[in-house]
Formats: sequence, structure tokens, C-alpha cells
Amino acid sequence: MTILDKIIAHKRREVADRESLVPLKLLEQSLYMEAKPLSLRHYVLRDDLSGIIAEFKRKSPSKGIINAHAPVERTTLGYMQAGASALSVLTDTEFFGGRNEDLTTARRFNFCPILRKDFVVGEYQIIEAKSLGADAVLLIAAVLSGEEVLRLGRLARSLGMEVLLEIHNEQELTATLHPDAVSLVGVNNRNLHDFAVSLDVSGELARQIPDEYVKVTESGLNSAADIRALREVGYRGFLMGEAFMRHARPEQACAALVQQL
Repeated sequence: MTILDKIIAHKRREVADRESLVPLKLLEQSLYMEAKPLSLRHYVLRDDLSGIIAEFKRKSPSKGIINAHAPVERTTLGYMQAGASALSVLTDTEFFGGRNEDLTTARRFNFCPILRKDFVVGEYQIIEAKSLGADAVLLIAAVLSGEEVLRLGRLARSLGMEVLLEIHNEQELTATLHPDAVSLVGVNNRNLHDFAVSLDVSGELARQIPDEYVKVTESGLNSAADIRALREVGYRGFLMGEAFMRHARPEQACAALVQQL
């Protein structure tokens, strides 16, 4: 099994367990179910912001512990004060050290779009994301069929949320891109099967993504030079986590990079 296979197998068991403990009727009682989500697309395109989707994550399968001690409140507030366009919060526990509570904490202290970053395998997680206060969800083409992306994306949109579709190659793009489901397309420069990273992936796929979708590049971004180069080929969103989280004060690392842009 690849790392991705292990993640998805565990995620299916985890979601089934969670659904038995916290049924949909309980999720639907959340105050956030009635709240109007903010538009990730709009904030990423704002000229007065950096386009950076600043991510909070504690660890990853490829790097292990990145930052076990950064507080969610201070870090996410600092990201936004630094000029980030939006937040991404990892909620996977087993492989990324995240918690659903990380997202609800970020929601309480920030008025900005928040992307729930997780491995979505079914409808329950879409409704759960809304109940946590998320404005957008990630759907990963490497683990979902085109029909699944369409179904889950339509559900997210019915709840007012936007969908960031994550792809790694042209085949995934062709198989899963649907205007009724997707608002933004994220190119993951990391191959989820072997975790190899190359920014060339974004460069190669930029022209394949139709212009009506906001283009986001993910993984492997480390500098203002990386952002400027990818802006030149059409990217407006830049999802960055590790580059910030490996510092003791991630929000300060974010501020320093934004100042260079």
C-alpha cells in the first residue's frame, strides 16, 4: 500500500466511527449551519491581499513533526494580520496531527475564508466541515472519481461552501473537473503516492486549467520568488504551510515573505 492508500483506508474507518458517535442530526444543530460562508475565490483574487492561503498543520507523513507547539489562535490571527488571503486548517489527526477543534478555534478568531484540509471520502465530511465553520472544502482527484467530485461538490455548494479541487496531472483534471462542483483548481506539486515534490508540475498544468477557474498552486512553495514565477503563468492562489510552520513563529515567517512580494 502507498501512503495515500493507508491514509484513505484509515480515513474511511475513522469517518464511519465518527458518524456513529456524532450523527448528522447533531451536526445540523451547529450554529455555523446557518452562517453564510465567505468566498475563498473572492479573497484569493483580491488585489489588496497576497493570494497566500496560509496553512496550519503540525506534522505530515513525509516530514514527521513540523511544529507541535504553535497555538492555533496566535498563528492564524498572525497569518491574517500578515496579509494572507485565507486560511487552510488540517483536521486529519492520524497523519497530520490536526483536530476538528483547530478549525473551530480558527473560525472564532478570524473573519476570513477557511479551507478545511482533509481527505474527504463522503458526504458526512462535507456537512461536518460546514458545522465546524469552514467556508470551503478540499476534494482530491487522486482519491475520488469524477462522479464523486460532482456529487460532493454539489452538496458543498448547496451549503454555500466552495470547492478547491486538487489535481496532480492532466488525467485527474480531465476526469474530475466540473463547473457545477468546482470553483478553484489546486495543483498539488506533491505526488501523493510517493510524496515527491516538483514545482514543474504547476508550470506544466497551468495552461490546461480553463481560465474560469481560480488557479491555486500547492506544496513545495518556499519563497517570494516561487510565488512570482507561478503568478507569471496564471496562478492567483498559493497554499503554503510547511514553509511557515517549520519556524517557531509561523506567522512571522508569513509576514516576512509577504513583505518580499
